[in-house]
Amino acid sequence: MLFKKIFFGKDKKEVPDGIWRKCDKCGEILHVVQLKKNFWVCPSCSFHFRINARNYIEILVDQEKFEELFTNYTSKDPLGFPEYREKIKKSMKMSRLKDAAICGTGEIGGIKTGLFLTDFFFMAGSMGSVVGEKFKLIADEVCEKKIPLIAITSSGGGARMQEGIISLMQMVKTVEGVLNLYENRIPYITILCDPTMAGVMASFAALGDISIAEPGALLGFTGPRVIQQTIGEKLPEGFQRSEFQLKHGMIDTVIDRRNLRETIIKILKILC
Repeated sequence: MLFKKIFFGKDKKEVPDGIWRKCDKCGEILHVVQLKKNFWVCPSCSFHFRINARNYIEILVDQEKFEELFTNYTSKDPLGFPEYREKIKKSMKMSRLKDAAICGTGEIGGIKTGLFLTDFFFMAGSMGSVVGEKFKLIADEVCEKKIPLIAITSSGGGARMQEGIISLMQMVKTVEGVLNLYENRIPYITILCDPTMAGVMASFAALGDISIAEPGALLGFTGPRVIQQTIGEKLPEGFQRSEFQLKHGMIDTVIDRRNLRETIIKILKILC
């Protein structure tokens, strides 16, 4: 907590937890209410704070127009991996989710749309069996209803090592879901947030008909620190950030979160 106590002369006043946030980029001290009104973007330097999946739903979807689907899926422990069950319980409590993905249907600008979101605050948004299964299920759902699908990713964890080969199989499953979208001519838009890495980026996150990224998001397979240590060479400035990926043709555009809903509505009107 940045400010636990503020002193006014001899008086001492308590400041409740969660009132202030410090910008990771410019160091500005920001009031949480102010940040929320600004879509969790620093008003001083436009740094985009990491937010959870439900925050994105609030930003993008018409008010009270989201219906969550496939809510009862939870991760198992097929390998008996040490402390995996405890980590799942801890993540459930912290994120208030059953796993690292949410999916459902909603309206954006009055247009019926399917949504799939990964949440960094549940085991870094890593992809286990539940994440892959939910993507395949929502892909099948939008094909049946003939509505577009938007995937919003914030996954720094890649495939979840605690589920071994089962988690790696989800890369194949999600790509199969994308192929189903292609075959049924369903528009598929990806919104890549910080970070989108490893198995998620190497599967469904990189396959959108239109790929949008938030400013400054880390996007790639292996992180820049590991790459630099492996090749023994200094990497270019901004390597693997959204602006770098845009310059090198890996994504279509970089959109400020404050303009994201307006941009998505325009794209949906064209595609639909």
